Amino acid sequence: MLRIVLVLLAIWIALGILGAVLRGLFWLTAIAAVLFVATAAWGWFTRSRER
Repeated sequence: MLRIVLVLLAIWIALGILGAVLRGLFWLTAIAAVLFVATAAWGWFTRSRER
């Protein structure tokens, strides 16, 4: 489960960087930021619930 969350976080970071570098894709940065926060919160919640 932790591996899936880490892979998703890495994907969102890569999409955010891609969106920041390419001029017309700023919306991709915004979506990647939202998905990054959602994935991090989901991972934190499921991890804290398992303990």
